[in-house]
Amino acid sequence: MSQRIKQFIFCCLVALSFVSVTARAEGIKIKSAEIERSDNEWLLNAAFKIELAPGLEEAVQKGVVLYFQTEFELTRGRWYWFEEKAAVAQRQTRLSYQPLTQQYRIASDGFTFTAKTMPEALQAVGSIGGWHVFDSSQVDQGKSYSAGLRMTLDLSKLPKPFQVNALNNRDWNVSSDWVRFPFSFNSPNIFAR
Repeated sequence: MSQRIKQFIFCCLVALSFVSVTARAEGIKIKSAEIERSDNEWLLNAAFKIELAPGLEEAVQKGVVLYFQTEFELTRGRWYWFEEKAAVAQRQTRLSYQPLTQQYRIASDGFTFTAKTMPEALQAVGSIGGWHVFDSSQVDQGKSYSAGLRMTLDLSKLPKPFQVNALNNRDWNVSSDWVRFPFSFNSPNIFAR
């Protein structure tokens, strides 16, 4: 009898570990980021891996528009006070589904893209190229900084009934962690995972 209980407990633990691994697979992860200089502007190129829960994908196909907020900040540590924020930038990307054409539509900063499948659409949402995040006048060449980047699903832009659902359902709380990497005026500024 005790052998059966041990086998049952082992099976339950294996099932729980499988569920936790699949639950962790969903969300947003930063794959790479690079800050490059173009004249007096600094541009960010980044790639995010976005995986949505089946409920979120279904909501998009039924007409719910998702807004993804990308945040960038450039900070400099100070021993005598809080960090100085040299630059802050935000960008919003909109993901919707068009049932007549059966295509996903991605819109951000005047740029519009269509995709036939959800993986293609999420790849487009997670691809950022040439985003102007700050000017050279905002940084001091002789000092070192820390660049921070993250992307979140903006729940405040959802229709009210979905905002209430998002409070009770963790599948709707999709965001990446802040990724921080050093920034220097004269060296390559790259983060890669």
